[in-house]
Amino acid sequence: MARLALLALWLCCAPAPAASQDPAIPADLTRISDGRLVIYAGESNLGLARNLLADAVSRDSFPGLPRPVIRATILIAANESQFREWIGPGIPEWGIAVAFPEQHRIVMQGRDAGADAGDPRVTLRHELAHLALHERMGAAAPHWFDEGYASYAAGEWGRDEILASSFVLAIRGTPRFAGLDSLISAGSARASQGYALAHRAVADMAALGNERGLALLFQHWPGSRNLDEALRRAYGVTLDGFEDTWRKSIRRRYGVLALFTDVGFAGLVLALVVVPFWIARRRRDRGRFRALVAADELADRRERESAIATLLGEVEQMGGRDDQIKGP
Repeated sequence: MARLALLALWLCCAPAPAASQDPAIPADLTRISDGRLVIYAGESNLGLARNLLADAVSRDSFPGLPRPVIRATILIAANESQFREWIGPGIPEWGIAVAFPEQHRIVMQGRDAGADAGDPRVTLRHELAHLALHERMGAAAPHWFDEGYASYAAGEWGRDEILASSFVLAIRGTPRFAGLDSLISAGSARASQGYALAHRAVADMAALGNERGLALLFQHWPGSRNLDEALRRAYGVTLDGFEDTWRKSIRRRYGVLALFTDVGFAGLVLALVVVPFWIARRRRDRGRFRALVAADELADRRERESAIATLLGEVEQMGGRDDQIKGP
């Protein structure tokens, strides 16, 4: 049985002839597939492709959603130049994978992505979650929810560490949901803040459903006009009410950061105002101290000179008296 299972795995992952490929796929890529997932990769990335395929198939379901059925195509680029060519303009330069839900396609970097790209299995699951959400919801989900859900489904819990050390978050405070989209679309550093906040928002939303998680939300959402109505039906809360609670939970969860958010900026402004005066006063006090020391030294010197002069005068007087005593 084990040999048969291995044989079946080899057959489903075996390279397919180029003639069977999608006309839009470069002819020099090898096709491997299993179930609804198809991966195309060059020779240098075939080992990675097989590992990614096995992992993705083994857990091809996503929190709260029905099991996806639409075929997904994954292209693995040989290098960054090819990756940029395939994804086209408009994608941030720091991106390492992109999902195209309308085409049910994912493009990702391969072995040359670099160590900072993270675990490619997590990256692929993140992008597959985008496709699964789109299969259920179409374009109904806000961008921040789409990214937050993909991060939540991929298990990217390390994003919480970004919130705990976020200087930008400390200065500007926790944005509202409407501001997360622009944050996610900003530069790499600010986008990391946006992804982390979106992840936390979806995770906290899932907690409303207890053991059912997001299943109840996705059950009501397709028949609702928007997320607010879906939340009312699923959990009995409004989107604004959840948002307020969520923002307060961020403040509680990251206590040190919240304290800095409350008093840090005011303290910084106060420091910018007070410190220059303190420095000036220190310099003035040091000048006064040096002047006092110099005056004391001068007084001591004059006192010594005076004492010496007095002593010399007394000696001269004594010498004069001796001369009178000796006399003729």
